[in-house]
Amino acid sequence: MKTKFTIFALFATLFATQIQAQDMTTVRANNSDISDNLDLKAVASIFGESEDLADFERRLNDPKIQISNLDLNGDNQVDYLRVIETVENNTHLIIIQSVLEKDVYQDVATVEVERDSNNNVQVQVVGDVYMYGSNYIYEPVYVHTPVIYNVFWMNSYRPYYSPYYYSYYPSYYSPWNPYPIYRYRRNVHVHINVNNHYNYVNTRRSSRAESMYRSNRADGYARQNPNRSFAQRNNNVTNRHELVETRNQNAGTRATTKANSTRANSSTRNTGVTPTRSTSNTRATETRNTTSTRSQAPSRTNNGSVRSTTNSSNRTQTATPTRDTQTRTESAPVRRQAPVQTQTRTQSAPTRTQAPAQSQPRAQAPQAPARTQSAPQQSQRSGGGETRGNSGGRR
Repeated sequence: MKTKFTIFALFATLFATQIQAQDMTTVRANNSDISDNLDLKAVASIFGESEDLADFERRLNDPKIQISNLDLNGDNQVDYLRVIETVENNTHLIIIQSVLEKDVYQDVATVEVERDSNNNVQVQVVGDVYMYGSNYIYEPVYVHTPVIYNVFWMNSYRPYYSPYYYSYYPSYYSPWNPYPIYRYRRNVHVHINVNNHYNYVNTRRSSRAESMYRSNRADGYARQNPNRSFAQRNNNVTNRHELVETRNQNAGTRATTKANSTRANSSTRNTGVTPTRSTSNTRATETRNTTSTRSQAPSRTNNGSVRSTTNSSNRTQTATPTRDTQTRTESAPVRRQAPVQTQTRTQSAPTRTQAPAQSQPRAQAPQAPARTQSAPQQSQRSGGGETRGNSGGRR
């Protein structure tokens, strides 16, 4: 029984482990997209922390924080992101470009900064249409006024244009291998300042910045891969914002379905385990009851050889006639010694009455005196014969 309980405990532990393992579910996107490799909220976050655009470019390519995970040219190294700027009146258009080959660049996103007549500054981070779909825009609201604002409207300010290009990078930069998407998301979220707010909108506020961008756009990767635009990669959504929402809905549906199936499996397993426990307990109870019956049987009879009450009664009834038959067959040939046998039977009768099961032989015991009386009658007849013989002789 101990072995059975041990095996049952091991199976129960395995089922519990499987259930717990099933409860710990990681939801990942089935198909990754190019836009998954650069989080524009992270770009907006580090822009508000930069001192100037040179510092902004350094943060974009810092191998310690690894804001970008883009590898458009497919060389298994994250592309260098350069920053170029165009200024017109109070509007600053900052373009982020991925360096692919010699004189080949691909725009990734733009940061559009504009100051109105009341000195209010509006910032929008706009994803490139080829990369993120149409009107994928975030408006950061910084908890503290960025230092870079003070630089933009200096009288001696000159637009920034990155001096770096393909195979010529700053000394702090060293390329790294791109990560899987889920690992990149986990890494980049650490570097997003959660004290700021990043509001999603689908309308550009600066028409001037939009017109400035048309004349300064670089789309070397889009020309090389015209069939890989966001609209062709994702037919059912218009931009990355809708793509993320669709993924979240699908992930929630899959998680709910999996949770329901896990609960159903766990309830089925629990239902299957319960009869096993009750059956084992019933068998254990029956075994214990049988054992206790056998152990109590010897206390019901005085005879130590009897093991059970039922068997003892049957054996007693069967043995009694056998003993009487043997006694009768032994006593039949010796008729003259009947008085002696009568004494033997009368002495053995009390011994038989000690067993409760020998009640039937008591009714047969009086037959012994009848046989003892027949013996003297035969002796009288023999005596009579002798008298007749003697009288005949006298005649």
